[in-house]
Amino acid sequence: MFNRVEICGKSASEDGKARGIELIIEEDLGLKVDDIRIVEAYNFQGNFSNDEILTLRNSLFCDKVYQNSFVGFHHLTEEEYDFAIEVAYKTGVTDNVGKTASKGMEYILKRDVKENDVKSSTLYLFRGNIKKNDIELIASKVLCNTLIEDYYIFYRTDAKKSIDYKFNFETAEKIKPYEVVNLEVSDEELMKISREGILSLSLEEMTTIRDYYRDEKIKSERKAKDLPDNPTDIELELFAQTWSEHCKHKIFAAEITYENCGEVKVIDSLFKTYIKKSAEIIKGKRDDLLSLFKDNSGVVKFNDEWAYCVKVETHNSPSALDPYGGAMTGIVGVNRDILGTGIGAYPIFNTDVFCFGDPFIDNKEVPDGLLHPRRIFRGVHRGIKDGGNESGIPTVNGSISFDNSFLGKPLVFCGTGGLLPLKVNGKDSYEKYTKSGDLIVMVGGKIGKDGIHGATFSSDHLSEKSPTSAVQIGDPITQKKMVDFIIEARDKDLYSGLTDNGAGGLASSVGEMATFTNGAVLYLEKCPLKYSGLKPWEILLSEAQERMTVSVPKDKIDDFLELSKLRDVESTAIGEFTENGLFECFYNGERISSVSMNFLHNGVPKYKLKAKWKNNEEKKVEFIDEDIAQSIKNLLKRPNIASKEYWVRMYDHEVGARTVVKPFMGKNNDGPSDGAVLKIFPNSNEGLVVTHGIVPRYSEYDTYCMAANAVDEAVRQAACLGANPDKLVGLDNFCWADPVESASTPDGKYKLAQLVRACEALYDLTIKYNCPCISGKDSMKNDYLRDGKKISILQTLLFTVVGKVEDIRKSVTFYFKKPDSKIYLIGDTKSELAASEYYLMKNIKGGFVPKVDPDAALANYKKLYGAITDGLILSAHDLSDGGLSVALIEAAFSGKVGCDVDLSVFGGNLSLTDILFSESPSRILVSVNPENEKKLLEIFGKNGVLYLGETTSGDNISVRYKDKIVLNENLTALKNIWKNALIF
Repeated sequence: MFNRVEICGKSASEDGKARGIELIIEEDLGLKVDDIRIVEAYNFQGNFSNDEILTLRNSLFCDKVYQNSFVGFHHLTEEEYDFAIEVAYKTGVTDNVGKTASKGMEYILKRDVKENDVKSSTLYLFRGNIKKNDIELIASKVLCNTLIEDYYIFYRTDAKKSIDYKFNFETAEKIKPYEVVNLEVSDEELMKISREGILSLSLEEMTTIRDYYRDEKIKSERKAKDLPDNPTDIELELFAQTWSEHCKHKIFAAEITYENCGEVKVIDSLFKTYIKKSAEIIKGKRDDLLSLFKDNSGVVKFNDEWAYCVKVETHNSPSALDPYGGAMTGIVGVNRDILGTGIGAYPIFNTDVFCFGDPFIDNKEVPDGLLHPRRIFRGVHRGIKDGGNESGIPTVNGSISFDNSFLGKPLVFCGTGGLLPLKVNGKDSYEKYTKSGDLIVMVGGKIGKDGIHGATFSSDHLSEKSPTSAVQIGDPITQKKMVDFIIEARDKDLYSGLTDNGAGGLASSVGEMATFTNGAVLYLEKCPLKYSGLKPWEILLSEAQERMTVSVPKDKIDDFLELSKLRDVESTAIGEFTENGLFECFYNGERISSVSMNFLHNGVPKYKLKAKWKNNEEKKVEFIDEDIAQSIKNLLKRPNIASKEYWVRMYDHEVGARTVVKPFMGKNNDGPSDGAVLKIFPNSNEGLVVTHGIVPRYSEYDTYCMAANAVDEAVRQAACLGANPDKLVGLDNFCWADPVESASTPDGKYKLAQLVRACEALYDLTIKYNCPCISGKDSMKNDYLRDGKKISILQTLLFTVVGKVEDIRKSVTFYFKKPDSKIYLIGDTKSELAASEYYLMKNIKGGFVPKVDPDAALANYKKLYGAITDGLILSAHDLSDGGLSVALIEAAFSGKVGCDVDLSVFGGNLSLTDILFSESPSRILVSVNPENEKKLLEIFGKNGVLYLGETTSGDNISVRYKDKIVLNENLTALKNIWKNALIF
């Protein structure tokens, strides 16, 4: 029996969400509606008495203080409206509200309610004269993501019409344990199998798998196990997942023949040659690097009792399809990476960095099949907000960059840091202790179709054929319960190892953990499912969220399951770790998979690729700006520079009570911090700094400079905040357009050479800064291809830095603190404006790309650390986007302090535009009390810093150059320009 309860606010005029949707419809579609009313509906099937429904209305669904409730399709049949749109998740997509409602119904009614018998939906009632095709636009472009949701349109004339809801995933046929995939076919047919199966396997990989099954020994073994000569569908899917670019990082592991200006060298693995090697060299000099590149995140010693770990992931492809779900599962997924580190770490902070297309681009300029950048922006932002806030983890650091190269695929970087004791139950916490005979236990959510082929899909370019099943929906509340349960079970010594279920689901998590024992067996019928009808291979590969795989010794399984039940967390034993060298799966007693662990993990063919670099000639640009003041105002409005507070303020920065230096600081707490500082324990002043660097626009000229500047920016910001430069660690996240030469990527050799140069820069800078990469990730197929047209991202390296702050009380913030302090600039300014925000604004090509001198930079950072430790520095602000002009203005208006500076001190052949807008790296703007000037000069030397001027008591910035006033502006007016430019 179908039941429905509708909930709406008592006062429609106070519905802020409705007003926000009205604004989006007007801004994005150019349509004006008179009014919107929003109704939340709970649809459920089953036998419920009128008294039970009344109880649910009053006790669960409705807050009678400000809401009204109705039974049935009240609003569609009784209320006034011109048209209505109802939106609900498609069958099989996680419905968190419906799931939570079913739990509440069980609790209140004291009886079982099936999770899939409850479905939430949202009804939008519109007043206004809107054409039918425009109503379709409102539904599909604003209210509904048709990949994961359905929408239904009603007109007042259809008032008696109801909605046909389907509550269960139904299948008309009995589930077959497996299908046999015939690989004894032509090369063309092999590639067709790969394409149509979304396997993303190359011809060489397909033939390698075919040859494995042709081996007489393998044939004999399979015959003895009653398995076919050819692979079963679950086996082929397992190979595709394990060998995917996403999981195997085949480009970074490739043998590359690299040509640069006639010189040729062979690189055996970019990862081993540059990233891992530099970390190993630095590890030999430091005693705090505990675990690098062998776990879900890197682990670093914090003090004698605790360690911290950090991981940053990307969720680009899912976020392009479903911005909200993609971003949410990105952040809750990286939370699980931390939980799955060592024997289990507790997440304490999040970071997020986004790259989008121009949010103000005209709708007509957005290619078919792509979402408008504004819609992606809003969805990603909401996903990160909900994922972090509802998990109780503060978002402490991040940034947003804009460029139309990100129209095809947005970049969504999600990071998390966590804590773990150095010892847990007398053992090193950063190791795993899984043994043969331990049970495989799946903990957390149930399995559904969400995220199937996520790993293989993200290993290819985006197109109109990208699978909707790759989209996932997160449930942070369920995950929060799981996190707390896992940490409690850890401390009770109830399990021996764990990892998260991310890309590839059980195939990946069990496959990885099975390497500790050299084997595993799974009984897939034991896996708890969201609904019936999933095929065994879908159960194995599903990336349904909120799940961990845990190894539990048999003598502890009862205690583990008892605690799990007590904490209302679902845990199920689904198999056992073995040592027979096989990954095996059964379904209802029938063996459906048996593959060699060695071949599964080591059998993938090694790429052999070619890269060729060509230098871009740099030339000086002669340009005179006739209106410096107006240029600065225009610069402050640019999306990459303008305030992001309107969006970022919605994140919870305070939960956990650790954030000391927050994302916004200043007299009004609305200025842009260089990074975050966290006080880790209440009884200690030790802290952590969190910063990052990202400058994709430089890669248009030279990816070496792009990568070097990203590293320097992150280290520079950490220096500004008072971090110990000897105790910094980094994380590298590469996002690249396809660098493998092919018919669709004819410039693959150059793009691969760009990757080589970026890795060379990463090696050089991490060695110089003694800042090793402890973890990282690469995303190598960030292209959109449709109808022969391709959009490729700017090659991008995000470099995240985390490090020790010895005493958080000495941390320094970026804004000027008071009048009459002295302003100095640390670091050299050069004519380096290629790809700068200023040149981009002026549409100027050419110039010189900013280049890092790491020796000079590190010397200054160490001197600054000494000055901060001695209490000499009032403020320190790094110069980045927009150069000196933006840094001065931000420091002044955030502190509500004026400034009077003279730029005539800059020597050489620098022009005024060079001085104001150059983005030369390694520069820091500091202010000191007059009595500390002498000490500052003693530390840096008279030629090590430039005296620019002093702060004033007014609300004005005055800039002179060669006896002329070139800028004289009210700071409040400049701040308003900066603060309001990115609100939509």
